Amino acid sequence: MPEHLRALIVILFLATVVFVLARRPATDLIPPADFKRRRNLWFVLTVLAFVSQSFWLYVIAAGVILYLAGRREHNPTALFYMLLFLIPPAAVQVPGFGVVNYLVDLNHIRLLTLCVLLPAALALRRQPDGLRFGRTWADRLLAAGLLLMGGLYLRETTLTDTLRQALYLYIDVFLPYYVASRGLRHLSEFKDAMLAFVLVSFVLAIIAVAEYVRHWLLYSALIDAMGVPWTLSGYLSRGGALRASVTTGQAIVLGYVMSVAIGLFLFVQGYVRRPLHRLMGALLLAAGLFAPLSRGPWIGAVVIVAVFIALGRGAVKRLTLLAAAGMLAVPLLSVVPGGDKVLDLLPFIGNLEKENITYRERLMDNAWIVIQRNPLFGSFDFRNTPEMQSMIQGEGIIDIVNTYINLALRVGLVGLGLFVAFFAVVLHGIYKAMRSFEDKDDERRQLGRVLLATLVGILVIIFTVSSITFIPIVYWSIAGIGVAYVHMVRRLHQRQALPLADPATGPPVFNYNARV
Repeated sequence: MPEHLRALIVILFLATVVFVLARRPATDLIPPADFKRRRNLWFVLTVLAFVSQSFWLYVIAAGVILYLAGRREHNPTALFYMLLFLIPPAAVQVPGFGVVNYLVDLNHIRLLTLCVLLPAALALRRQPDGLRFGRTWADRLLAAGLLLMGGLYLRETTLTDTLRQALYLYIDVFLPYYVASRGLRHLSEFKDAMLAFVLVSFVLAIIAVAEYVRHWLLYSALIDAMGVPWTLSGYLSRGGALRASVTTGQAIVLGYVMSVAIGLFLFVQGYVRRPLHRLMGALLLAAGLFAPLSRGPWIGAVVIVAVFIALGRGAVKRLTLLAAAGMLAVPLLSVVPGGDKVLDLLPFIGNLEKENITYRERLMDNAWIVIQRNPLFGSFDFRNTPEMQSMIQGEGIIDIVNTYINLALRVGLVGLGLFVAFFAVVLHGIYKAMRSFEDKDDERRQLGRVLLATLVGILVIIFTVSSITFIPIVYWSIAGIGVAYVHMVRRLHQRQALPLADPATGPPVFNYNARV
């Protein structure tokens, strides 16, 4: 039996286990029909991908299925998250039929976005009571960043390629943000979307554990069977153990997804009735976070939990207990069998692969020299500078393992400033909206806590990794959910006719002293 079909059997078995166990707790949050429909769609598309043995056959069949499913879906963001990590995002070029070299690079993420989010965005624009794009500061900063990037492409490439890159910005950045920020209006829709992300992360987590234990990347053979070239499907190890990656292509990306899932789980678990189900979900996500053996996401997950605790009741006491537990765990691991291997993996404590830290320090030093030559708008040929050429690794690549540095090099401090300002405005808006609820146990305040903590964790993690594969699509869409949360709270206060100022939108909206 071909390897990819053997892998399919294992994947289907593991996913079945997750969906069977998750059915009852999931239906504590969403209607059973929604859970069943999305679960079945996940299975159908997974089987289709593995048996098609052709990327183009998969694109045609999946495109029809996704379009039809999107027309029946009442929450496009939830459907998008449920299917986002279905297969690796390896891309193929759509031929230009003699007019141009090729039209676009197409992968699963873009196929899903075009079939699900694009129709949803067009429908949202037609809603008479919808918020027009550009009314908020987050919208304006995002638009300014996209226009800047699109304009700067003209410096180094042709007009045709610039138009292609502009299309990518629309598909990869604007659509996920726009649909999330405008499509989620009620608390039930937030729960639905966040649960979808958590559910599919459960599947990723159990597959990651299987990859780690069996030393077998289950999706690697799929890429070969579909005939799609991809440089990110190789085996990586750390401390003699395989670093799981599942569909993400890189272990650190999987760790990033698991960290985000842990953040969102902090909200959805509050609606799960049985404590055993909450415990099982937490343990599975923790195992999924460990399996990639990526230290940046571990730090990010700790930050998410710490920020979440800091924004709740008894913050000082709980943070003290968390810190004490962390300090006690270190000497405990030193005496537990196999604990020394775990200690070696820990950031700032372990001795394993310390050269990675040295590389990141050199990257920041050398990148700053290059940035100073073109500080405002950067340069697209920065990799050819002597400072960056000295960063070439054994694989023959220059790994810009820092999203902020990569932006500063490519689009300068102006582009980086717009990126940081966008997230700062979103975070500030979430914080103000959350604080408008005096009752710290209010579920809408809890939603704000989770979104704020998760976004802070994301911003920490991308300091350790470039924006590859699923990383940008996740942070743009989560930011969109944050903007949607601010709009939801604003509408709630408008209905109660208690106007004050909203920093994210400008016009008077909130009364932060109101009890809701």
